[in-house]
Amino acid sequence: MSKKVLLKINNITKSYQGTPPIHALKGVNLDIYEGEVLSLLGVNGAGKTTLSSIISTLHPPTSGDILFQNKSIYDDVISFRKIIGMSPQKPNIDEMLTIKENLLFAGRYFNVSENIIKQRCFDLMKKFELLKYADAKGSILSGGYKQRFILARTLMHNPKLVILDEPTVALDPHIRRNLWDTIKQLKHEGITVLLTTHYLEEAEALSDRVCILDKGVIKLTDTPENLKASYSKSNLEDVFIKLLQEEKEETPHDV
Repeated sequence: MSKKVLLKINNITKSYQGTPPIHALKGVNLDIYEGEVLSLLGVNGAGKTTLSSIISTLHPPTSGDILFQNKSIYDDVISFRKIIGMSPQKPNIDEMLTIKENLLFAGRYFNVSENIIKQRCFDLMKKFELLKYADAKGSILSGGYKQRFILARTLMHNPKLVILDEPTVALDPHIRRNLWDTIKQLKHEGITVLLTTHYLEEAEALSDRVCILDKGVIKLTDTPENLKASYSKSNLEDVFIKLLQEEKEETPHDV
């Protein structure tokens, strides 16, 4: 059975003025399917964060379009944002509010009904083992618990698409693995996950597909298994290194 497309990214470009101008994305085309984990991979400056920020509507594209349910998201950005949960790389917690108050505010921001907000808040605090911190300020949380809170807040309005920007960076290995389990559970619940990561073993363990960006262009998109088979490598990290080597060999040298 064919997978259903959640988002269709059509010829997205992003340029920044300068001398010379910077072309961060150069005509990106990509389908994102319902219920998949799709990882964006690439070296620094490849365009991963730019693409995820455009998908999350934090920044507009220079040209191109994104379709949701066969309609441009730019026809009604407010409605589109209601299906997105964005988890930033650096936890941004309002430390004037308690953990519970932060979560309640997140639900109200998306105009979720009060009864659903309260139940959702309790369920997510229980799920992420935050109940004991419900009445505490975010400043007391460790790095791992801050990431748990960010994920809980991301899910308060029950989004269809969760965008995770380097969610496990600088975390202890056991906390990283706990978050891996959470990402797998999101997929099990039918939520689409767009994951940006520098950890190749993370992408290999979690992804249905990986999309490798290079200098603003999609180099390839495939499953980790197909990539390992195509390049005769035992892991995704070796595939990535091989691709970088090929890129260097193809780049003309100055004479």
